[in-house]
Amino acid sequence: MTVTAESPTDAGRLRARFDAELTAFLERQDPDWPDGAPRGVFTTLHRFVLAGGKRLRPLFCYWGWRGAGGPDGTPIVAAAAALELFHAFALIHDDILDGSDQRRGEPSVHRLFADLHSRSSWRGDPASYGRNTALLCGDLCAAWSDQMFHECGLSVEEVHRGYGVFARMRTEVIAGEYLDLVSGVGDGSVASALTVIRMKAARYTVTRPLQIGAALAGADADLLAALAEFGDPLGDAFQLRDDVLGVFGDPAVTGKSVLDDLREGKPTVMMALARDAADRAQTARLRELFGNPDLDGGGAAELREIILSTGARDQIEQMIAVRADAALAALDRAPVTPEARQVLADLATQTIHRQS
Repeated sequence: MTVTAESPTDAGRLRARFDAELTAFLERQDPDWPDGAPRGVFTTLHRFVLAGGKRLRPLFCYWGWRGAGGPDGTPIVAAAAALELFHAFALIHDDILDGSDQRRGEPSVHRLFADLHSRSSWRGDPASYGRNTALLCGDLCAAWSDQMFHECGLSVEEVHRGYGVFARMRTEVIAGEYLDLVSGVGDGSVASALTVIRMKAARYTVTRPLQIGAALAGADADLLAALAEFGDPLGDAFQLRDDVLGVFGDPAVTGKSVLDDLREGKPTVMMALARDAADRAQTARLRELFGNPDLDGGGAAELREIILSTGARDQIEQMIAVRADAALAALDRAPVTPEARQVLADLATQTIHRQS
């Protein structure tokens, strides 16, 4: 049965539909879980996938489909929801790479399994066990995402049209993760940091989900290009906001510590700008504090003061505003349906001004 199209104010209901499809898919995997295999991985992933999340990628995928003239219905909701499983893969692996112990206000997956190892008094290193098990969890989410996408209920021809963009997105995310690692030991320049966010986050969050949905609906090359003109700057703005929240956000709202990015020495655009503008004394303190795994609250407060006094925070806000304006101007020109244009404009505003 076809469901009445969502209005611009029905994002919450649409998220509930994504969650319903994810729940149904995970429940279908339960009987096929291999006999004799411990169920810890399955139950952990069931909880992780369904616990929170903004569902931005499914939303952009759905409205890419609708913007290209596709009708509302369960198949496109299921196809869009499959992107959330790929997002789960990316989050789990990203937390391992970053050494982050918290996600959405809860222990990250590798931390959960490390703690299980410790409580159980098992042999070996708890941290290694946690990382290795989380890697397997992420791999399974990636496999499930592919399966759910192909089983969404759209025709083989429709799925094939969208799958090429889906595959490109996966390659970009992994290449972006590697580039992030290289940047962390490289020059740490503004240019390299901007390249990382475009590859690792911007296209994966906005552009490719939009294009996947539109391609599923049979969009031509002109529409796909128009969606990139909107999605690329909006995705950049999204990640720039994420980097600000990683340092200046409220952990009770973001669900993530404001120490993680600073302890890791995450090579963000904001930190590159701060380094470029720092005086000699500030540069010395940046070298001592940024990337120090033992950084405490006092050291983090000093880093935040350096970011503010160098003007890096203000520059980031300006960069976000410029990219938001560019995205909305591109959306005005894009040949999408009027309803999709309004919803995408609303999503853009929420993405840019979010607090978590």
